[in-house]
Amino acid sequence: MSLKRATLTLLAGSALAQAVPLLLGPWIARLYTPAEYGQFSLVWTVAGNLAVVGCARYEFALALEKDESAAATLLALCLRVLLAVVAAAVLVGGAWMAWAGLPLAAALPLAVLALAVSQALGQWAARAGRFAALAWGRVAQWGGGALAQVGFGLMQAGPWGLMAGATLATGAAAIVQARPAPAGGWRQLLAPRPLRAMAAKHRGFPLLNTPHAFAGALQDTLAIALLTAWLGAPEAGAWALALRYLKAPASLVGGSLSQALYPRLTQATSLAEARALVRHNLLLLAALALPLMLVLLAAGPWLFATVFGPEWRGAGELARSLAPYVALHFVAAPLSVVPMAWGAQAWALKLALVGQALFVAGLAAGLQLGGLAGAGWGVSAAMLLYFGYFFWALWTWE
Repeated sequence: MSLKRATLTLLAGSALAQAVPLLLGPWIARLYTPAEYGQFSLVWTVAGNLAVVGCARYEFALALEKDESAAATLLALCLRVLLAVVAAAVLVGGAWMAWAGLPLAAALPLAVLALAVSQALGQWAARAGRFAALAWGRVAQWGGGALAQVGFGLMQAGPWGLMAGATLATGAAAIVQARPAPAGGWRQLLAPRPLRAMAAKHRGFPLLNTPHAFAGALQDTLAIALLTAWLGAPEAGAWALALRYLKAPASLVGGSLSQALYPRLTQATSLAEARALVRHNLLLLAALALPLMLVLLAAGPWLFATVFGPEWRGAGELARSLAPYVALHFVAAPLSVVPMAWGAQAWALKLALVGQALFVAGLAAGLQLGGLAGAGWGVSAAMLLYFGYFFWALWTWE
């Protein structure tokens, strides 16, 4: 399947998947309070932080394995690593409950499991060119999650309803993406395999990409944690709601494009061909991001207060201040797979660590100077430097 057709297939599925939560978002915002949304977002963000490295990033090496048996061995390695990460999540969740008195932390291991399995099987389906399955998986995860959260909200389940809806829908997405089965069936993954040799073959992914991915996810975790500690759960809920909907376009376009772009970059016959592909997509994404930023700058507070209710106007003020960052992230998100395809994971890791430091510094400075909206302006200013260098480096890559 061509890159254009694969991207359009994933884009169509993502559009349907995003349409449901976007349409149901105002209802969900009225079924749950900002404080409940803040509690859910804190636990879900930590789960996402752990899940992003749940398979030690070995799942991203699946596209590099052309032999079916070798790919199945690599997938078996992913699942073995995941079991260890889920066991660690049980300990983290238990310690969190005991230390902070947050009962919702008990759901952490199941959330980590669902998220990581869905991510791994998404790469498995992409390797097989089953982009329709990926598209339907997104519909199940995002659309199904919003529907489930509405259902639990009508039952007045509080933050548990938000967590249960998101976790169940993510698990459903994993099931949708679990085809084709490996040679011999899924049970064969439990049979003894030469996992050590496979782990050594792709050791660059856990050694270099895992810290990079964890640091990237840690950005969201630290933001929610800082906001909860500094301003309280309602403000953290406003941040989470704003980022969820502001990053929806990036998830829609970025996730679709990156999963189709990554295999194409690994198959490029020359650096010049790959660089031309990256430049074309960077310009296209920038053209799409600019109108989004202008709308948020002009009408962010009004939009959030109108759509979600007056109690969420603070999220709209935040949306305005985050508009430059959101536009930059929209362009950068699909291009995050480029360093992996170009064997530049060490460079990407170093740059990511600098980016995390800039993000946290901008957030903290903004909180100190201007509260919630100030945090957004601080992040936008700091990340302009980071993303500007990232785009320049990809454009001029040698």
